[in-house]
Amino acid sequence: MKTFGEHELKTQFIHVGNKKIHIIENSEGVFTYKRDDVVVRILKGRKLSILPAPAEGYGVRFLMIRLRERLTVPPGETVHGYLSAPVDVVSKTGNTTIDRFVVGKEKYALYGEHSIGIIARYHVSPFYESEPDSLGVVKLIIRNPTRDWKLVERVVIPIKNSTMFYSGERAYYPLIILTTKEPYEVNNTGNPPDGRLKATHKAEPMPNFRMRWWP
Repeated sequence: MKTFGEHELKTQFIHVGNKKIHIIENSEGVFTYKRDDVVVRILKGRKLSILPAPAEGYGVRFLMIRLRERLTVPPGETVHGYLSAPVDVVSKTGNTTIDRFVVGKEKYALYGEHSIGIIARYHVSPFYESEPDSLGVVKLIIRNPTRDWKLVERVVIPIKNSTMFYSGERAYYPLIILTTKEPYEVNNTGNPPDGRLKATHKAEPMPNFRMRWWP
């Protein structure tokens, strides 16, 4: 059953992860939108869009994904893989957002030193060689241009205002490239991980992020 994309406004349930949206037709062209019996909106029109959004939650700018098992990358090698990832979801009629919500458990962590660190959305994921069966997915390319073996234990991704991509059942972050030359550098490319996916909006340039570790 389709989750993301455009839905016809009619009496129906739309399931998004652990959330449920109920559309009820009141009269011709007038509908009630309910989400978990908490958020209620009155809609008029024909279409409703359910779209993924970066996991900003309370307004954070970064997503920190810790690898469940540390990954070692040989000198001069490039590793391709996937991570599961949390996503937010927006409901829209036309260009107007009528609802935004978090799917699954909402977790945060401090990245950096206690005195100058930043709060990031936090998630733990295995490193997958093929695309995982999860609602949110990150396609990750890890490049090691050095002559040393490198260890990867987490990826900190800039997500503020990032575009997202989607199929009917799954949400995708843009292709992420991690370069293991000190300091490790993360590039949110803004490009789709798969050319068949739809974008939520036009990608905006995002500066590379340099990861640093503190004891």
